[in-house]
Amino acid sequence: MYHRPSRPIECPPRYNVRNHYVPRQVPYIHPVVNVNRYNIVNVPRHIYRPVTRNVVVDPGYPTRCCY
Repeated sequence: MYHRPSRPIECPPRYNVRNHYVPRQVPYIHPVVNVNRYNIVNVPRHIYRPVTRNVVVDPGYPTRCCY
């Protein structure tokens, strides 16, 4: 008996994947702003001005004699 060679059956490929990770630095810039804030606060400053007044007290013209 004569056998014909059989045709091979081709299957879809099978993938074996090995994942490898390589670290890569990515710079993140975080700006920092320093603020020097000067707040004005109102504080009362009391100033006293002395005033001198000359007051003349007139007892009136005498109408009788003083003893």
